[in-house]
Amino acid sequence: MDIRIESVKFDADKKLLDFINEKVGKLERFFDAIIGVEVTLSLVPGPENKKAIIRVKIPGSDLIAERNCTTFEEAILTGVNVLKENLKKTKEKKRGV
Repeated sequence: MDIRIESVKFDADKKLLDFINEKVGKLERFFDAIIGVEVTLSLVPGPENKKAIIRVKIPGSDLIAERNCTTFEEAILTGVNVLKENLKKTKEKKRGV
């Protein structure tokens, strides 16, 4: 599975990149046909100023989770949890067809 990480207008440190690779890499357990994942990190105005967009490319469509949190780690964790549930549902739908 190909994981691409883009940080907009800042450089993400190695610790954050390793964290993202570890957490996003676990999505493959729930759906084995994942083509790739794109993670976009950016800073936005407001109290929850860390934004993470996670796009999972699967055959037929893309699943997207967009989260604003106080830390990038929290945004990644909540986004991955949402995508995990969506991947389980998608897998069950494909099985039922």
